[in-house]
Amino acid sequence: MNAIALAAIGIFIFILGYRFYSKFIAERIFKLDPNYVTPAHRFKDGVDFVPTNKFVLWGHHFTSVAGAAPILGPAIAVYWGWLPAVLWVVLGTVFAAGVHDFGTLVLSVRNKGQSVGTLAHRLIGQRGKVLFLFIILILVLMVNAVFAWVIAKLFISYPASVVPVFIQIPLALWIGHAVYKKNKKMLIPSVFALAIMYITAIVASQVSFLQIDLVQYMGGENGTGIFGLDPISTAFFIWIIVLMIYVYIASTLPVWKLLQPRDFINSHQLIVGLGILYLGLLFTNPEITAPMTNPDADISWFPLLFITIACGAISGFHGLVSSGTTSKQLDKETDARFVGYLGAVGEGVLALISIIAVITLFPDRESFFATYSSFQASNGAGLGAFIEGATSLAQGLMIPAEVASTIVSIIVVSFAATTLDTSVRLMRYIISELGVEYKIPSLEKKHVATTIAVGASAALVLLPEGPNGFGSGGYLLWPLFGTANQLLAGISLLLISIWLKKLGRNYIITIVPMIFLMFMTLWAMFQQVFLQWAWYAKQPSMLLFIFGAIIFVFTLWIILTAVQALLNKTDPDFSGDE
Repeated sequence: MNAIALAAIGIFIFILGYRFYSKFIAERIFKLDPNYVTPAHRFKDGVDFVPTNKFVLWGHHFTSVAGAAPILGPAIAVYWGWLPAVLWVVLGTVFAAGVHDFGTLVLSVRNKGQSVGTLAHRLIGQRGKVLFLFIILILVLMVNAVFAWVIAKLFISYPASVVPVFIQIPLALWIGHAVYKKNKKMLIPSVFALAIMYITAIVASQVSFLQIDLVQYMGGENGTGIFGLDPISTAFFIWIIVLMIYVYIASTLPVWKLLQPRDFINSHQLIVGLGILYLGLLFTNPEITAPMTNPDADISWFPLLFITIACGAISGFHGLVSSGTTSKQLDKETDARFVGYLGAVGEGVLALISIIAVITLFPDRESFFATYSSFQASNGAGLGAFIEGATSLAQGLMIPAEVASTIVSIIVVSFAATTLDTSVRLMRYIISELGVEYKIPSLEKKHVATTIAVGASAALVLLPEGPNGFGSGGYLLWPLFGTANQLLAGISLLLISIWLKKLGRNYIITIVPMIFLMFMTLWAMFQQVFLQWAWYAKQPSMLLFIFGAIIFVFTLWIILTAVQALLNKTDPDFSGDE
């Protein structure tokens, strides 16, 4: 099949979903009110609650949710063939992800900008709230570990990406000051900043002294590291420490100083990146060489496909962003459709091109199966295959291979970094909420909560467990990240369903995807936790077992509590507002 035709069909369905389905939900189900006073205005403090233009907020939201996961998950899932991967990305985005992201945003806006974890108290009781907060805490901890691991590995593999990525930080600080202190417009400065980043990327890809290659500084792979580590492990350790220092600072600054302007730059970067890839697709007009299905797969696609693609179709982490940071910045309630649903569609577009980049990379089916020889092999090959495939598409625009690979790696790292510091900020919120819950005043302090979040994340990603030795924590947690992420999305959809039922509204749009997600994910998690399925190693992982067992039991407990609440009669006095 021709790749252009596949992309056109997918994008057409995305457009239909936003144009008609999201409009139906906004007007008939959520009944958005343009005159509703949002938490951004009601609790404006200039730090977390900041009324924001919908285009700027979409940039923050989109780049916060569009991390490396919607690239990596689909790039792995093509092991089972491109057809099931494309179907779930497209249909999952329209009928599950869009509804989930949009719904959690509206639910939070209607309840003082509170997170879905806090809202669980009102909807399913105190016990359900505490269990839900602990599940969210474990998930964001895994997000921090996984994404820090991805960034550190990419910095080691693509040293030319380091300087362009870090030069974005002072540029974002300058833009934040210019916009919020000098009342300047954000568009032109952010485009200027992006131009500087890409000029730096072009130069760095050609000039060796701008490539921060820590391994080479230590004499190459056979050189000498520190603390008894080899050079690669030493470089990994250094990058993790640098990243943790960065996210500590970034997650404690007011959102207007770094988070919003950097995310707005990244939103342009994402648009430019998607433009390069889709235009490259038009110019190269490649044929799909990967198989439509893989009947000889060594492990069944059902139900693992859904938790492997994860963020490429629907993600519980999106609900944390929607209710944790985005809801506190929404200027008008009617902007929720544009920010929430269209943000999910944007991620679907990214996941779609990720699939296409991989399935058009190989010259023939034999080459594809040589790389994707097994499910375990596909986990190791996915990210590299995407970068190679995306580089190949970019070359269709006459971009040199070295420059193209640097730009693609910058895009992946930038999105992963955006997700990382947003996740650390969310983890701080949750730790503070638990401090309030258990009357521990010290946990309510910003820097105490942030120190715990950063310290726990660093410890987890640097765990030496597993076949890869030092730094295997993020590597090992990827499979559990997918299942926990989908479970969180299912629970969030269940909470939205309860909220809609209490309001006396039709909740079929949320309950159907919720049931599907819960069934698939609990099945997959049962296999992983209790049958000791590990994606990266045949040996059982105690780390996976402990985290997985806790999440599995807590989830079943929450479901039982939530179903009981769902079966209760509609409360005619429930307004949905606080």
